[in-house]
Amino acid sequence: MTDRYQSPLSERYASREMQYIFSQDKKFKTWRKLWIALAETERELGLPITEEQIGELKAHQDEINYDVARQREKEVRHDVMSHVYAYGVQCPGAKGIIHLGATSCYVGDNTDIIIMAEALSLVRRKLLNVISLLAGFCDTYKDMPTLAFTHFQPAQPTTVGKRATLWLHDLMMDLEDLDYLLGSIRLLGSKGTTGTQASFLELFDGDMDKVRKADDMIAEKMGFSGCYPVSGQTYSRKVDSRVVNVLSGIAQSAHKFSNDIRLLQHLKELEEPFEKHQIGSSAMAYKRNPMRSERMASLSNYVMADVMNPMLVSSTQWFERTLDDSANKRLSVPEGFLAVDGILDLYLNVVDGLVVYPKVIEKHLMAELPFMATENIMMDAVKAGGDRQELHERIRELSMEAGRNVKEHGLDNNLLELIAADSSFNLSLEELKESMDPQKYVGCAPAQVTAYLNEEVKPLLERNRESLGMKAEINV
Repeated sequence: MTDRYQSPLSERYASREMQYIFSQDKKFKTWRKLWIALAETERELGLPITEEQIGELKAHQDEINYDVARQREKEVRHDVMSHVYAYGVQCPGAKGIIHLGATSCYVGDNTDIIIMAEALSLVRRKLLNVISLLAGFCDTYKDMPTLAFTHFQPAQPTTVGKRATLWLHDLMMDLEDLDYLLGSIRLLGSKGTTGTQASFLELFDGDMDKVRKADDMIAEKMGFSGCYPVSGQTYSRKVDSRVVNVLSGIAQSAHKFSNDIRLLQHLKELEEPFEKHQIGSSAMAYKRNPMRSERMASLSNYVMADVMNPMLVSSTQWFERTLDDSANKRLSVPEGFLAVDGILDLYLNVVDGLVVYPKVIEKHLMAELPFMATENIMMDAVKAGGDRQELHERIRELSMEAGRNVKEHGLDNNLLELIAADSSFNLSLEELKESMDPQKYVGCAPAQVTAYLNEEVKPLLERNRESLGMKAEINV
C-alpha cells in the first residue's frame, strides 16, 4: 500500500517474527484459545457444557472470519462482541456458551499479557545472542591494549576486550531485569466487571472455591503459573509500565554501545560492518558513515521516550478501570517491542561484523603513553639516585612542554626525548623506551575479562545454549 501511512517499524526495522506476535491473526486466535480454555474450565467445574460444543470451538479456532466480525462491529460498535458473534456463526452449536460469564477484558487483557510474555521471550533470545557474540569479542581482544578515556580525554590504558565488557555488563543487567519480569508476570484470569468475580460466583451457585479454581485452571491451560490475585476489571496497568521499562533498559544499553562505536569509528580504531556496494554518502563517495549505530541510537531514543506512555496510563486509571488506556496501549506497547526488536537485530549485526584496526589503536596509545608512564619513569629515576620531589616537578614541567609541542606546533609527543636530555633523571632514551610496553599499564584488565566471562557470562550461556545461534538480517 503506497497510498497511506505505514509504520517504518514494520516496513524497515522489526523482524517478521516480532511483527507476527503483534498481528491481528495472533490476537484473535489467542482470543479463541481463551474462550476454549474458559469453556473447558467451566465444563470441568460442572457447568452444562458438552464435549461436542468444545470440539466445535476447537475445529474453528484458527479460522478467523474477519469479514463477518468487521460487518458486525459496524453495527454494534464493540470489537469483542463482534468476534463472539463471528465465532458463533462458525460454531452454531456452541454459540450460546462462548464468553460465558466473562467481560471483554477476559480476552483483551489476558491476550495482552500472553502476547507481551511471548514478545519478551523473543527479546530474551535475541539479547542472549548479542551477549554471546559480545562475550566472544571480549575474549578475542582481552589482551589488546588501547587508550582509555575519561571525559573523552586520554586516561590510563585498558584493553579492547575490557572496554567491551562494559557493554556486555549492561546487557547482563538488562537480562536480569527481563528474567525477573518474565518470572513474575501473570494472567488476569476471569475477574469480572469490577474484579469481584460476581458473575462467576453466580454461575457456580455461590461456590467460591470453584471461582478461585477457575482462575488457576485457565492459567494452566494457557501456560501460566497463575493469575494476579486481585484486580479491577483490568490487570494493573503498572504491568505495562514494568514491561516498557525493561525495554527502555535495553535501549539505554544499546544507545551507550552505539555512541561508543560511533566515537571509535571516528578515531578509526573500530568500525561497524560496511558492505561491498554500500554507499556512505550521496555527496562524499569516500565516507563510511556508522549508519547502523546511528539507527540504533535513533530507535533507542524512541523507546526511552516511550516509557512515559504506560507510566501516564497507569497513574491516571480511575478506580476499577477507565477506557483512556486502550488507544495508548495499542500504540505504545507493540511499538516499544518492535523498536527493541530492531535495535537488537542491529546490535547482533554490528557485533558480528565489528572490524578492529590494531595499528591505529597502537598509534593512538603510543602517542599518549609517555604521559601515562611518568610515574614509572620517576620511580626508575629515584632508584638511579634522584630526589622524588625534584623529579616530580621536572616531569610536570617537561610534560607541559611536550603538551605544547603537540597542541600548538602539531609535533609528535617528545616527552621521552626531553626526559632523556635532562641529567637529573640519569636515564637514557633507550632505557626510557624500554618502559613503553603498553602491557605494563593495563592493570588487571585481561584477568578481569577472563574472570567475568568464566564466572558470570559463560555459565549463563551454557544454561541457555538452546537459544543461541541466531543471525540478524537488517534493511540498510
